[in-house]
Amino acid sequence: MKELTIKSQDSNQRLDKYLKRVFPEMGTSFLYKMLRKKNITLNSKKATGSEQIKTGDLIQCFFSDETFDKFAGNNIPQTNSDSTGAKSSNNYSIPKQNLTLEYRTAFQTLKGIKAIYEDEHILLLDKPAGILSQKAKPEDLSLNEWMIGYLLNANAITDDSIRHFKPSVCNRLDRNTSGLVICGKTLLGSREMNRTLKNRSLQKYYHTYVHGKLEGSKVLEGYHQKDKAANQAKILFTKPMQNIEQYDSIITAYRSLEAKENYSYLEIELITGKTHQIRAHLAAYGHPIVGDSKYYKTANTAYKTNSKVSTTNTKNITDKNFPKYQLLHAHRIVFPSIEGELAYLSNKEFVCEEPKVFHQFRDTYFMKK
Repeated sequence: MKELTIKSQDSNQRLDKYLKRVFPEMGTSFLYKMLRKKNITLNSKKATGSEQIKTGDLIQCFFSDETFDKFAGNNIPQTNSDSTGAKSSNNYSIPKQNLTLEYRTAFQTLKGIKAIYEDEHILLLDKPAGILSQKAKPEDLSLNEWMIGYLLNANAITDDSIRHFKPSVCNRLDRNTSGLVICGKTLLGSREMNRTLKNRSLQKYYHTYVHGKLEGSKVLEGYHQKDKAANQAKILFTKPMQNIEQYDSIITAYRSLEAKENYSYLEIELITGKTHQIRAHLAAYGHPIVGDSKYYKTANTAYKTNSKVSTTNTKNITDKNFPKYQLLHAHRIVFPSIEGELAYLSNKEFVCEEPKVFHQFRDTYFMKK
């Protein structure tokens, strides 16, 4: 017999879903048979699989070590004890150093990442420009791997616990966009953060510098189409007449914090969230983000038909000191009202300070006009 004690990162989910992750080689019908026959029990009682498991719950598996290992495959979790009360061996599991090597490597290799806030369920990180939020290719090291390495290093999670639940990044920023990224440390934390992102109740604000003089505030609406081959977004301000199913409605709001002749400093509220939405939407509106060569070059039509962008800006683009990537920073988030265990986050605001490149641009280019 083997026992599994539920950790906080695995709580608040159905028992059968947890067991399916622990026993990936066990068929669904056989799993329910084990529950019916009390070969798998929850807190020493018969279970149906629909129960919500909580931290500290005890799952007992009344079958042989060989059967346990067969159904667990390479996903073998840490067990408490066998029927004699002795500590169970984990000699059959994947070597821990191989399982967690990329996470520990990312934690040691990627520099400049900072924790803004952390509790039992969530982690807010300050991502520097130049780091992926999540892998683009299998060999990549991203913020997601760094975050797991950080939690392993802090003993917030263990080598064994990530075999059946991995903390993860909940929202993505482009590689060269800096700022606040939300991570779920536990299943409950991941679920709640993903829920607030999906229903758009989480308020997300960005800071940016754009070309051209832009004053006041406005809500921009449009239609977004992603070109996967070019990794680029196309924006229309009127409803497309053809292939409407290829477009998504988007909403981007801006408020001018300060405007000069050639540049403006904006706060952006991202109301919907599509690939490159802020970058592409502002460029299509005639105010591309400073340093964003992808959308500055491809928004020529907007520049020619819209006098908002001054042609004097182009001389700075060839300046070796001019920013080489978009000055876009996820600056602030405000949580909505939340019920349940994460209610303590309700209406809380978190701020991530702008990186050094923002201040350099302001001193060198923005304040000189």
